[in-house]
Amino acid sequence: MSWNEDWASAALCQKSVPDELFVRGAEQHKAKVVCAACPVRGECLAEALDNRIEWGVWGGLTERERRAVLRKRPQVTSWSALLRTAKEEHERATGSGSEAVPA
Repeated sequence: MSWNEDWASAALCQKSVPDELFVRGAEQHKAKVVCAACPVRGECLAEALDNRIEWGVWGGLTERERRAVLRKRPQVTSWSALLRTAKEEHERATGSGSEAVPA
C-alpha cells in the first residue's frame, strides 16, 4: 500500500480513547500495541518526527524513542520524504503492499 497523505483518518488509534496514547511508563507499551498493526504507522511517525511532537506514542515510538531517532539522524530534513521513499522501495523489492516500516 502506498503512502497515505490522509493518514489520520486511517489510523487504528481513531478507535481508541486519546488519553490512552498519551501515557507514561509501562502504559506506553499498551499504546504501542495499537500502533503495531496500524496501516499508517510510518505516516504517523513521520508526522511526529517532522513536527518534533514531544508527547504520546506516535508511529509506535515513545517520546524517548523519537528523541533518540532524531539525535541519531540530525541531517534528515524531511522524515515524511525519507519514510515514504523507504516504504516504496521496500514494496518494490518485496513485490508487496506490506505495511512494514523500516527501522
